[in-house]
Order: sequence, then C-alpha cells, then structure tokens
Amino acid sequence: MRPLTEAETRAVFEKLGRYIGENIQLLVDRPDGTYCFRLHRDRVYYLSEKLLKVAASIPRDNLVSLGTCFGKFTKSQKFRLSVTALDFLAPYAKYKVWVKPGSEQSFLYGNHVLKSGLGRITESTAQYQGVVVYSMADVPLGFGVAAKSTQECRKVDPMAIVVFHQADVGEYVRNEDTLT
Repeated sequence: MRPLTEAETRAVFEKLGRYIGENIQLLVDRPDGTYCFRLHRDRVYYLSEKLLKVAASIPRDNLVSLGTCFGKFTKSQKFRLSVTALDFLAPYAKYKVWVKPGSEQSFLYGNHVLKSGLGRITESTAQYQGVVVYSMADVPLGFGVAAKSTQECRKVDPMAIVVFHQADVGEYVRNEDTLT
C-alpha cells in the first residue's frame, strides 16, 4: 500500500470533483480525524491515518484490502469510481437526480435513467455533469453522468436518456466476486 503519485492523485480528484465539487476537502479533513487515499494493487482505498499506521505492520503480500475501496485504475491509467464510494459521495453531492419508484428497479439492473423515470433533478445541472441518483425516498441508489442539462430535460421526449448509468447498489449482488 503506497501513497498516490501526483498524476494518480489528479485523476482521482478530478473524478471525485465531477460529483462533489470542492467538497473533496471535507473527505480528507474530517472532524473524527484525518483521512487519506492509498493505492494497493491498482485500487484506491480511503482510510483513516490511524488505520494506516496499524496496517504498516502487515506485509503487502498478505494485505487484501484496507479501508473503503473508492475505485480502481484501468490498464490505460484512467480512474474508474466504484459503487463502494457511494456512501461517501452522497452527502456531499452537488447535483442530484431522483428517480420514480417504477424506474428504480431498471436503474438497479444497470440501465440508464429515461425522462419517463425522472422524478426530480437539481436545478442548473449541466450536461455531462456527475450526478448522484436517489430514490424518491432520498435513498442513494448510485451515480451517473447527466446526458441532458436541466433545461433540456424539460423539453425532451419521455424515452430520451437523461442520466447515463455509471454504478449502482445492485452491483453488490451482480459483481460480488470482484468487489473488494
């Protein structure tokens, strides 16, 4: 487990910035202590510095995971955010989308959000902005990228895609073998 390089840190923070903006600072400097990001086997983990000190005594070969996996780097060195980061992104999300109860299941199966399933959307959401997807009961379901801006969503036909699917809590069941 090692600290992120400058290029890796930039890639992680750019991806997180699409969803939570300048609230990245709140992830690192929390009231319950200082937290950090560490890389282990191409996966980025988010953990407290106390836990990091305890883990220093464990050999790298024996360490499976530590903290919360926020995502992983692909072979082309692009950072892909994982659904395990949803609990940390949801409270700080700048742009949110609420889906109707009939469309929740479709989203949780890995499909995009259509205009007909859109309940509400945060005002002034730009096109291709990262959004956190909620149920109408304010339960975070996943995250994605806005395919249309808020203004465009008002005018499109009901079968148009308004949010591109990125990750959802249904992945815990669909990909339980690969999530760490």
